Amino acid sequence: MSATVEGYRPPEHDETSLLARLADVWAEFEERLLVVPILRALREGDVTVADYQCLLHNLRQQVVDGSLWIARAASNFDMDHFDLRSAAISHALEEHRDHLLLERDYVAVGGSLDQLRSGRKNVGSQALSGYMFHQANQPNPIACLGAMFIIEGLGAQKAAEWAQQFQEVLGLADNQVHFMTYHQEADAEHTGKLDAILTSDRIDAAAADAIVSCARVVARLYALQLTELDVI
Repeated sequence: MSATVEGYRPPEHDETSLLARLADVWAEFEERLLVVPILRALREGDVTVADYQCLLHNLRQQVVDGSLWIARAASNFDMDHFDLRSAAISHALEEHRDHLLLERDYVAVGGSLDQLRSGRKNVGSQALSGYMFHQANQPNPIACLGAMFIIEGLGAQKAAEWAQQFQEVLGLADNQVHFMTYHQEADAEHTGKLDAILTSDRIDAAAADAIVSCARVVARLYALQLTELDVI
């Protein structure tokens, strides 16, 4: 339809919509990732196998907690939110073996499985997990959708790119970066399901505010997790 037709007005971009607000949070998150030391070194081709091991070692401790807080959130949705409970249960089921993929990659690049499993969360991982369990323990914790937006978006939009860069710089095989490459496809599917919920009539104004707030906090804490890497 032409804009010259009488009475026609082109649709305006709704900057107050939930997805638009989350897009702003994502843009801020991407800016934070640009200055994360290991990611900057990766872009510049200045990483080592030890750096990659360190990244996996630090990520694993938080990945283990991911399915746990999602399951906790599911248990706190009441019957009026049964559809969200079901979605969270399904998501937790899909996520609860992710740490095994990471462990196989870690061993494939020469890491010790015992050392990996005995590791502890770094400063950012502790803050992120603590915050997420707090959110998941709330009644009808719909704010957790904001965390999923950031974390699933990271897998869908960044993980495969990082895997390719690690392969190019370090000459790694596919079975050494499977954790990251797997999440491109898996998390793309998850984000599609998430977007359907975020644009549904389930989300009122108060829920939207809570989701955006949670997304903003998780974006900062995830960047902190990637910055405060404990040396192994």
